Amino acid sequence: MSPVDFEIWVNHFEHHAQHPRCVPHGLSDLLRPDERRLMARSIATFQLGEQSEGHTLLRAAQRFAHGRRVAALVRIVELFIREEQHHAALLRAFMEDHHIALKSADWTDRVFRLVRRLAGLELYLYILISAELIGIVYYRALELATDCERLRVLCRGLVSDELAHVGFESQLLLALRAGQAAPVQALLRLAHRAFFAGTAGVVWLTHRSVLRQGGYGARGFLRVCLSQYAFHLEPVNVTLASRSAP
Repeated sequence: MSPVDFEIWVNHFEHHAQHPRCVPHGLSDLLRPDERRLMARSIATFQLGEQSEGHTLLRAAQRFAHGRRVAALVRIVELFIREEQHHAALLRAFMEDHHIALKSADWTDRVFRLVRRLAGLELYLYILISAELIGIVYYRALELATDCERLRVLCRGLVSDELAHVGFESQLLLALRAGQAAPVQALLRLAHRAFFAGTAGVVWLTHRSVLRQGGYGARGFLRVCLSQYAFHLEPVNVTLASRSAP
């Protein structure tokens, strides 16, 4: 496996654990009735997805760390899970202040959780990074879909944290991929890209009212999601493209 600087990532997540994300007091917190109707169920679905206790991921990380002798990975995953739960708490506080009902279940969340239970760490990471890359595009759309300053600042904070998560996960996945035979790498890329595109399609269908309000049509949303995917998980293509440029 190509080297991943686990110590840097431990330091990053430790710093964020000591200085958790917050939304400053005093921001305008007006959510218009039409905005609330438009986005209430959508926000509730994403809040549900953020609040996983992470037991399956932690067990997979422990098994992987023991086999590869990278003890720091377990600490990173523990801190990552804590940060995701903090995101869920920030969203829950916003929802409660605006009388938006929490969700206890959603079919898309159940499917993701079922697939993750069957996965080892590598497959789990592929599923997780898919959700986070799409979530980044969603939160950017949500920010543009509202005039509520508190929600806009919250969305920007979530995107910032999720970008760091994706940075770690993509680095680890690319390191794992580098140790595999070329045909296996090609098959994994094809399968994961297909899964990613299908997941983005489901998110569009189930959250299209918010995404449209944020300026995304179906094609535009898929195009932006795939560009995020390519940037983080297909660096070879980016390198080749830059070399071929005049």
